[in-house]
This record gives sequence, structure tokens and C-alpha cells, in this order.
Amino acid sequence: MRIALFTETFLPKVDGIVTRLRHTIEHLQRNGDRVLVVAPEGGLTEYKGAKVHGIPGVPLPLYPELKLALPPIGTRKIIEKFNPDLIHVVNPAVLGMGGIYYAKTLNIPLVASYHTHLPQYLQHYGLGALEGLLWELLKAAHNKAQLNLCTSTAMVEELVNHGIENVDLWQRGVDTEMFQPHLASNSMRSRLSQENPDSPLLLYVGRVSAEKQIDRIKPVLEAIPEARLAIVGDGPHRETLEAYFAGTNTHFVGYLQGLELGSAYACADAFIFPSLTETLGLVLLEAMAAGCPVVAARSGGIPDIVTDGVNGYLFEPDDPQGAISATKRLLEAKEEREQIRLNARKEAERWGWASATHQLQNYYRQIIYAQSLSSVA
Repeated sequence: MRIALFTETFLPKVDGIVTRLRHTIEHLQRNGDRVLVVAPEGGLTEYKGAKVHGIPGVPLPLYPELKLALPPIGTRKIIEKFNPDLIHVVNPAVLGMGGIYYAKTLNIPLVASYHTHLPQYLQHYGLGALEGLLWELLKAAHNKAQLNLCTSTAMVEELVNHGIENVDLWQRGVDTEMFQPHLASNSMRSRLSQENPDSPLLLYVGRVSAEKQIDRIKPVLEAIPEARLAIVGDGPHRETLEAYFAGTNTHFVGYLQGLELGSAYACADAFIFPSLTETLGLVLLEAMAAGCPVVAARSGGIPDIVTDGVNGYLFEPDDPQGAISATKRLLEAKEEREQIRLNARKEAERWGWASATHQLQNYYRQIIYAQSLSSVA
């Protein structure tokens, strides 16, 4: 198959969507498919054998790491030359509308996928009044696709409830070879804890942005004064959070990748994830693959991954003491924590990227076949 991927975000940006796309592209190419990536310009022209067509864009005012990019007229020639069997639009917003346009005008089967819960994000940027309008725009875009994929059962239900049609589940995936418990090291633990390796070590990994609600970790840290917190990642909210966490045992580490990131997960005593806007929470699976116990809000796609008291702990989003109680319980029950580490790894082992990509290929084939039948009819 020849797949044209239109995505609003790609390398060199680092986030869960890009991680999923990287592994998906790699496995598609490895399995003999051919991929063209159309994305905001980032300096890449190729990734794992897939051609990357960069579109010039301008930084999003509220989120400079994201670029607004509209496909120029010349993109049509790129698409026609590649001659895709299917176009897959990832998080259709601005650039993605170009993918939808080309799919319709060139009569190419169209798949769209939903990864970022944008309507909920609006609340964190003072734009909550626009939520209804955004859902209408999302519905108009997604309902042009023959198939819409979500990465958790909660998001499947959410999209269906808002009138989006032909919705199905794209199963989760994680690199169980990259993230493993044996990567724990004394040097990484000392680095993350700022030379306090014997203190309880709490970890957050992900975008440092308002919608991730990282500020909700501060009461946990204050309730457990001997604990240290390492925040791995970067983003537009970092400066604000550095001021907010001033005077606490918090270390803003910046980006870590590869084996260093794997070691960070494996070293921590608890992975704290307070976000209420997660469609999946890929970093949770990465933490679990590394044997790091998770404390997370019972929200969005997270309950698909974390079973309370079995492979992590969940707290109710509206309980201000929930995260504190769950974290204390985890840190105090050492024997239970070790079993949770084992269970977390076992759960993660069920979800390799090869299996997730195989499922996606089956979806692609079904849509291509269905369109070929309708063309004959």
C-alpha cells in the first residue's frame, strides 16, 4: 500500500503523537508499504525510508512549538506523483484540511485519527466559550472520512456522542524494547533527584503545557516533604511552572530521549500524571513498560491502561486529596509496589507497535477495498 500521512505535528517536535507516528511509519515501511509524510517544515526530508514533504508554517500564538501550515498549490503535484492508495489525516485542523481536500478531489480513500482532545484544551487557554464551535468544526472534518480512529474507548464514545461517524479504536502501542525495568541506574536516580537518591522520587514526563495540569502535582509534593519531583520534557508553560514550583524539591530536567528516558522511568518510585485531557496517555504505557508504578486521574483514555490497585493507582478527578492519598499509599506499601511494578510491565508487554500497526494496516485495506467496490458500482 502507498499511504500519504498528513499530520499537524512531526519531528523534530517530541510528543506522544509524534512517537506513535514514528513507530507506525517505521513498521509500515518495514512491512513493505510506502509512506509519504506531509507535515509542517522541520528540516527533515526523509524518515525511515519515508519521504517527508515539509510545509512552511508560522508558530501558533498560544503554543509556539506547533506550527500553522496550509499546503501550497505545489503539494498536489507531490500527491499525484506519489499516487497514494489512501490518505490518512492525523488530527485534522489546518494542514489536515489539505489532506481532506486532496482525498476528495482526487477520489482517494480517507482515514482520519483523533489524538488530541482539543475541546478540553480550550478551557486551559481561556477559550472555553468556543468549545461548541470547535466540536462542530471537528465533526465537519471527521465526517468526510470513511473511518475515524481514536486511541482509547473513552474517546471513541466521546466522538460518537458529538455526532462523528464511522469511529473505531486504534489500539495502543509502546516500545517494550526501549523501555525496560533493568535500565534503572544509580547515576540517573541521582541526576533526577539532584543528588538525593535515597529520597522518594516522583516523575512526570510529557509536554510542559497548561492542559497537562502539572501544577496539580505541587500539593502531592508538599504533602510528602521528603519526596523529590523530576519533570522531564519542555513546552510553553515551563517558565510559569518553574516560578510556581520555586522553593519545592522540583527539578526541571528538559527533554530526555532513548535509553536516558528509559532509565528515568525505571529509576522513579512513582509516575505522577494529573492530566484530565488525555486521549491515551502514551507516556503512561512507557512508564509501565519500564516497571514504574503510575498514579493518574481516572479520566479519558487512562482507565483503558491502568487498573487501580493492580498495575497502578487511579484517583477521582474531582477529589483534591485523591492524588495525595494514592501516592502515599504507593510509597508506603513497598511489597505491594514491587508487585505493581511487575504487573505494569506485564500489561505493557501486551501492546507492541508491531501489533498496533498490523491492526492499522487491516483498517487501511478494508477502506481501500470498500472504495474500490463503490467505484465499480
